[in-house]
Amino acid sequence: MIDIAFTNTIEPLKGKLLISDPFLDEDYFRRSIVYLCEYNKEGSFGFVVNNFISISLHDLDENFPEVETQISLGGPMETNSLYFIHTLGDKIQNSVMIEDGLYLGGDFQELSNLITADNSVIKKVRFFIGYSGWGENQLEEELKTNAWIVSETNSTLFLFGSKAKQSWKRYMYELGGKFKIMSKFILHPENN
Repeated sequence: MIDIAFTNTIEPLKGKLLISDPFLDEDYFRRSIVYLCEYNKEGSFGFVVNNFISISLHDLDENFPEVETQISLGGPMETNSLYFIHTLGDKIQNSVMIEDGLYLGGDFQELSNLITADNSVIKKVRFFIGYSGWGENQLEEELKTNAWIVSETNSTLFLFGSKAKQSWKRYMYELGGKFKIMSKFILHPENN
């Protein structure tokens, strides 16, 4: 018999990934990967990075030029707001450093101006509609019930590089071992 149980051994700090349990059946978090932007005693927040939608950035905000980019549904909180993570650092005022070389938000107009001046800047930005948030001790409780697997990652590569469009299934498979087996689980085994 193969043991597919898991216990989180990695602390859920900012910059880590939360990978949903194979059977978690919630609209926003089903087979999702969440990048944690903050984790502390008061609560946590991040963005679902693998739930893409087909909409143009210009359609969301006319201040942005027509450029091709991926936009993700970041979570169920504030779904009427647009957020972004970037590697542009102090080129955008009011950015907040998440981890070395990776920043959250900042001045939208400055970002728009940078993209208008040089379309290649868009490759250094990830956009999200809404975010994922947990109140005090809420994420800890979910981790105790194994709703999430905490994973290490090279955040810049994961968010902007070759793994940026990677699915939950593919990421689980690459973790290897029991996670490789879990990547093949069907969502609703009772329907099989």
